[in-house]
Amino acid sequence: MARRKDKLSLGAFLLFTGHHVAAWRSKDASDSQTLQDFVQFARLAEDAKFDAVFLADQVGVKIDRLNAASRKAHTGVYPFEPLTLLSALSAVTSRIGLVATVSTSYNEPFNVARQFASLDRLSGGRAGWNLVTSTDASAALNFNHDGLIPHADRYARAEEFADVVNGLWDSWEEGAFLRDRADGRYFDPAKLHVLDHRGRHFKVRGPLNIPPAPQGRPVVVQAGSSEPGKALAARTAEAIFTAQQTLADAVAFYADVKGRLAKFGREPDDLKILPGVFPVVGETESEAKEKFDYLQSLISPEVGLDLLATFLGTTEILNADPNGPVPALKETEGGKSRQALLVDLARREGLSLRDLYLRIAGARGHWQVVGTPSQIADQLEERFENYGADGFNIMAPTLPTGLEDFIRLVVPELRRRGLFREEYEGRTLRDHLGLRRPQRRKPAAVAAE
Repeated sequence: MARRKDKLSLGAFLLFTGHHVAAWRSKDASDSQTLQDFVQFARLAEDAKFDAVFLADQVGVKIDRLNAASRKAHTGVYPFEPLTLLSALSAVTSRIGLVATVSTSYNEPFNVARQFASLDRLSGGRAGWNLVTSTDASAALNFNHDGLIPHADRYARAEEFADVVNGLWDSWEEGAFLRDRADGRYFDPAKLHVLDHRGRHFKVRGPLNIPPAPQGRPVVVQAGSSEPGKALAARTAEAIFTAQQTLADAVAFYADVKGRLAKFGREPDDLKILPGVFPVVGETESEAKEKFDYLQSLISPEVGLDLLATFLGTTEILNADPNGPVPALKETEGGKSRQALLVDLARREGLSLRDLYLRIAGARGHWQVVGTPSQIADQLEERFENYGADGFNIMAPTLPTGLEDFIRLVVPELRRRGLFREEYEGRTLRDHLGLRRPQRRKPAAVAAE
C-alpha cells in the first residue's frame, strides 16, 4: 500500500481530571475546576500544534444512582458549560481549534447557530460544533420530557436541526456588510437570504443576526456511529468522533462512511474520521503498565457497574454479580452503537462484567493503547496508513500529566515519521483539518409535515 501523503490530525479531548473513570483519585491529576486549569491544558495542546481541543457536555445528574455516582465525583457535574469555557479560551489561544458538544435534543437551532457563529468570530475562525443527540434519561427530565426521547425521533430531530443551523449560517453572503458611511448603507439587502424554514420539528424564519463566520461556517463534528448516525454524518458532518476496537472494524467503518459521501455530492476529503484513543505511555513497557495498573486499582465495583449501566443502557446490572457474564440485553433507546460495541467485545472475548468495566474504564469503549512511545506510534500509524482514521482525538488518562506524557513522548515520534506537523500552516480549524471552505447554499423553504 502506498504511503499516505497527508498528515494525521490530533485533537485533545479535555475531560476534567482525565478520561479514566478513577482519574480524579490519581496523584497525577489536577482538580481541573478553574479556568486556569483549562487554559493550561489548551496551551499545552496548542504549543504541540494540535488541531483542536474538544469538550464534551452533559446536562443531567444521575441522582437515581447516587451510591455509585457519588464515588465517581463528577457524574453529570461539569465545572463549566462548554461554549462559555471555549469563549474564554479563545482569548488566551490564537491557533488551536475550539470544539464544543451541544445536543440537538434539548436546544433550539437559532440559539446554537448564533452561539457557534459568535465563537467563530471571537476566535478568528476556530469554532467547531460537535452535534450529538442526548442519550441520558436524567437530562430529559430537565427539558420538559418524562423520559428519554426515542432513538429514531432523536435522529429525525437532529437531521432537521442540522439543516436549519447550516441554513442560518448561510444567511449572509460574503461582502454583505458594506458599512458605507458616505452612502449610509450598512448592508446590501441583495446578499441577505431569509431561511423561512417550516418543518416537522422547527419553524425558523431567520436570518441569523450575526455576520458570516470567518471560516464560512463553523466545522460540524458528529459523534454517532449507529446507522442513523452514519447517515446523518455522511450528509452533514465534516468530522466524526467515533469508536472502534480493532483495525478491521476501523477500516470497515472508514470505508462505509466515506463511501456514502458521493450520494450527497461530497468528496472523501470533505469528512475526516477521528476516532478516540486512550493512550497510557511510559518510557518502557513496564512503566506504562504500572501507570495503567495504578489507575485500574482505584476503581470500585460500584463505579465499574455504574459505568457499564450508562453505556449498556440499563440499570439492571447495578446489583449484578461483577464476576458473572454480561446478561442478554434489550435494545436500548440510548446509545445503540456503544451498546453493540461493548456487548460484541464481551461475547468475543468471554468477558465478565468486571472484566468489561475494567476494559472500558479508561476509554469508555474507545480504543485503548498502553506502551512505549514507539509502540503507540506504531499502532496510530497502522490505523492511519490503512485508512482506518484520518487522525485521533487524544483522551488523556489524567490531566495534565497524561496529555503532557503524550506530547513529550509520542508527538516527537510521530513527527520523526513524518506523520504530524511541525508548525501550523493555517489559522482556522478548517485549515488545520484540510477542509475546504463550504459553498454558501441558498436555503429552500421546507413545508411543514
